[in-house]
Amino acid sequence: MKKVLSIILGGGAGTRLYPLTKLRAKPAVPVAGKYRLIDIPVSNCINSEIFKIYVLTQFNSASLNRHIARTYNFTGFNEGFVEVLAAQQTPENPNWFQGTADAVRQYLWLMEEWNADEYLILSGDHLYRMDYRQFIQRHRETGADITLSVIPIDERRASDFGLMKIDDSGRIIDFSEKPKGEALTKMRVDTSVLGLTKEQAQEQPYIASMGIYVFKKEVLFKLLKEGTERTDFGKEIIPDASKDYNVQAYLFDDYWEDIGTIEAFYHANLALTQQPQPPFSFYDEKAPIYTRARYLPPSKLLDCQVTESMIGEGCILKNCRIQHSVLGVRSRIESGCVIEDSLLMGADFYQAFVERQCNVEKGDIPVGIGTDSIIRGAIIDKNASIGHDVKIINKDNVQEADRESQGFYIRSGIVVVMKNAVIPDGTII
Repeated sequence: MKKVLSIILGGGAGTRLYPLTKLRAKPAVPVAGKYRLIDIPVSNCINSEIFKIYVLTQFNSASLNRHIARTYNFTGFNEGFVEVLAAQQTPENPNWFQGTADAVRQYLWLMEEWNADEYLILSGDHLYRMDYRQFIQRHRETGADITLSVIPIDERRASDFGLMKIDDSGRIIDFSEKPKGEALTKMRVDTSVLGLTKEQAQEQPYIASMGIYVFKKEVLFKLLKEGTERTDFGKEIIPDASKDYNVQAYLFDDYWEDIGTIEAFYHANLALTQQPQPPFSFYDEKAPIYTRARYLPPSKLLDCQVTESMIGEGCILKNCRIQHSVLGVRSRIESGCVIEDSLLMGADFYQAFVERQCNVEKGDIPVGIGTDSIIRGAIIDKNASIGHDVKIINKDNVQEADRESQGFYIRSGIVVVMKNAVIPDGTII
């Protein structure tokens, strides 16, 4: 894997994940109480012995830069690195990144410096665990110019994805973006060619792209330098290349979730609490997910009832009930609170006891969840100060609402309290 260079695409402005992306890049969004989305593809690379990793981003990259600098620091004994490449203006190109392919194109001059045979292109907002060595091995064995990682899907979900058609050798011969009706039927393939059993192939007769690609070096450079007007890998570069190049499919038959929307993000986080077996586990010792070491104290639970939940380090919970929820690092929950079906991202700092007392005396609200508050079906971003006797329960079952001036949004019926928001005592949402 020494001849493989990995490029993680940080994505655009992350409008579908707003307001979680108001102050941070999409790959820097916290997940599972202590990680960030970028930790998933970076950890997959490290576990696959790929140590040269670039992260391309152009929006709100400060917290992403800080996280990567504090987390991934390889020793001087190998050439490993994880570096953020932000969009920049040059005399040749005064524009921002115009798409996934354009982002890589603008940094080709830097990629050329490395002695790499293959370029692994990944997305920064997916939740999955994958050994890229098997993916690259398949790419080499088939003599492919480009290999796409694909997932098998059933008829019910197929029209939500960009689908592909393959021949008997696994070569991709046709693409169709979210087809329906007769166009969908035409995209059926025999997925047993890629390794599924006959029974599985009948249940899942379609394949969809995961947005994960491996390119031969010369092919990537040729395609990007020739078609400068083509800015996107999935919609333009790869479909056009399939006519003249050997584009192969590699089947990934395991858990994979694109968490590009608030609803998907919410459900993917809460699914981690499932018993006996969550769809994705952070407890795999052979392929751990790495993140920043924080050296926080253990969590302290004082007379609490906690069921089917995950609680990060350094939390303080007093006489409360937590059910089917994920609590991030340094979460503070006062007595009498009920937290159900919610994701709390925690805090970046502790407020000193004296400061909290002064806040209460002045009528200010300290960071955390105040006494006797109820939170149900919500996402509470970092450093939120939620007062006493607050009810965040979406009592009117509103599906969409923008209340930025009041510190929250509602997306798909999920209340999202913004980072650093202050919700006054007695508020009912």
